[in-house]
Amino acid sequence: MLVRQLVEAGRSVRIVRRPTSRLDLLEHEGVAGDVEHATGTLDDARSLRRAMEGVRHVYHTAGLVGPGRRAGRKELRRVNTRGTANVVNAALEAGVERLAFTSSIAALGPPAPENDDARGPLVDETASWSRAARAPSPYAQSKRDAEREVHRGLAEGLPSAVIVNPALVFGRGRPGEGTRRLVDAARRGRLWVAPPGTTCVADVEDVAAGHRRALRLGETGRRYLLGGDTLSWRAVFGTLAEAFGHAPPRLTLPPALLRAAGAASEALAFVTRSAPLFSRQNARALSARRRYTNRRARNELGCRFRSFEATAQRLASVL
Repeated sequence: MLVRQLVEAGRSVRIVRRPTSRLDLLEHEGVAGDVEHATGTLDDARSLRRAMEGVRHVYHTAGLVGPGRRAGRKELRRVNTRGTANVVNAALEAGVERLAFTSSIAALGPPAPENDDARGPLVDETASWSRAARAPSPYAQSKRDAEREVHRGLAEGLPSAVIVNPALVFGRGRPGEGTRRLVDAARRGRLWVAPPGTTCVADVEDVAAGHRRALRLGETGRRYLLGGDTLSWRAVFGTLAEAFGHAPPRLTLPPALLRAAGAASEALAFVTRSAPLFSRQNARALSARRRYTNRRARNELGCRFRSFEATAQRLASVL
């Protein structure tokens, strides 16, 4: 989506992709032939340096999303943290003028106590992890450490960089990947029960536009939360279900049941020496009740975020 928006804005775009990368999403957007293709990987610093030759602005959006069976702690660190370090180093060597790094709201630390109320604590870009806070998930840790690599690059001479922290992004995507799994479950009428917590959601169109605004207007070293509505998981599931003409979920799972499922999955994984399909950390994340504010992105970047109802209706019209 970001590539399509850049092409439509008349930008000259060079993408970096693995030799084996699928191009179906670019082809669906109709821009696969409108961009220059450079091959490389986050592990190959030389390929990144070659790809950035003559480039002024870089969007670093590649990363591994967790949790999941393929997203173990070591793999998350290799891709998200060390990969970002390689991108930063390549940008320094190539003389890149401006870098926009895609982090995540998962990297935002626990909210300050004074921001707490009955609706749940308020999270913004100033939230940071402390020794007293519960340890972040491996994914959150990898993204937080990746942000540190961006700041390290600034300290070593990178002229300018900004960080964006997208919420839970909904778009067409690929079947079986990311939030498309929830969308397809809603399309089939299979969202029967919901977790008890809350999350922040965003439309992929708005997140892509937020990246572009952050690169143009964002203050160096600053974070920008790119998210729209904060909703309960039950509201997210219900909105998706209704957009596809199905009944919303009738039940909300109690946190204790989720924790028990996480413990059982971890025990089974220990016996079978495999990665757990679900964990107690997943259970805590799905049970957490937090509110997120996009005030900084709206006020400083001029971002606008559509309602989740509009996003759900758009997805129902194209899938």
